[in-house]
Amino acid sequence: MYLHAIVGRLTIFTAGLALLASCSSGEGNSSDNNSDSGKETRAYETEKGEVTIPSDPETIVTDYYAGELLSVGADVSGTGPDAFSNPFLKEQLSGAEDVGAPLNPEEVLELDPDLIVVMYDENYEQLSEIAPTVYIPYNPDTNVQETLDTFGELTNNQTEAENFKETIETTASEAKERIEGTIDEGDTFGIYELTNNDELYVFGANGGRGGQAIYNALDLSPPEKIQEEVMGGNAQEISMEVLKDYSADHMFMTTYDPESTGESKEKIQESDVWANLDAVQNDQFYFLDFDTYYPYDPISVNEQIDLIADKLSEQ
Repeated sequence: MYLHAIVGRLTIFTAGLALLASCSSGEGNSSDNNSDSGKETRAYETEKGEVTIPSDPETIVTDYYAGELLSVGADVSGTGPDAFSNPFLKEQLSGAEDVGAPLNPEEVLELDPDLIVVMYDENYEQLSEIAPTVYIPYNPDTNVQETLDTFGELTNNQTEAENFKETIETTASEAKERIEGTIDEGDTFGIYELTNNDELYVFGANGGRGGQAIYNALDLSPPEKIQEEVMGGNAQEISMEVLKDYSADHMFMTTYDPESTGESKEKIQESDVWANLDAVQNDQFYFLDFDTYYPYDPISVNEQIDLIADKLSEQ
């Protein structure tokens, strides 16, 4: 099943009632009852209704939003395993704990967070008994600037959010200067992913894989067919036979290959479809590392801008 590579990793969680009972006993740690800590609180509106959260959260646990939280200067004490595969977050997460996917309530409880932020809500009720829990569904924003606004407001770190916006703007401006003159006016750019099951996807700006860096930060344009059919969403599956119809002058492809067999990549490179792509013939087809380009948090996007510019400026 490849759904997790398109909209994050959906998982099935089952847990015993004993933990829920223990979390519910005593003074209580529910999202509506954290006044015993003596911290100031505020109301925060979510898709699950209003949640009372700390005005200035200090210890945060999240499943998939580590990069977003770190980009606005928030502390991440625990997160899911995917975050530790992100090469741009490893140093900042050196003191964080892997608390599972989905979040393991027992391990979360040990970290004593004052705020939990989740992308998936399988165990939302149990987590809400531990600390105020904010549910933010997958990919609610259309660009990293909106993402910074969201997490700056959530953590009361609006200044840090604005500062990171400026960082990305500076990175993008300098990267644009580097690639000026190295690509032809009117060149088009496409983003693709090949899976270990030989599935092939075309991505828009908001599905990770460098989309924010290529289309939004660097203002590079997709071919007309991708613009019309894909850019309004995250991704679209296509067959290998029609890849040429979605091809671009410059093509960037990640390969989802968890067992590192290389079989799908080898298969496509041996195909006539591959050989007849203009991007291949012009040496403008770029294979990208999955872990490096899969994430779409602001920290990762900022780094991806430079990496994409480096590839293009080498031409």
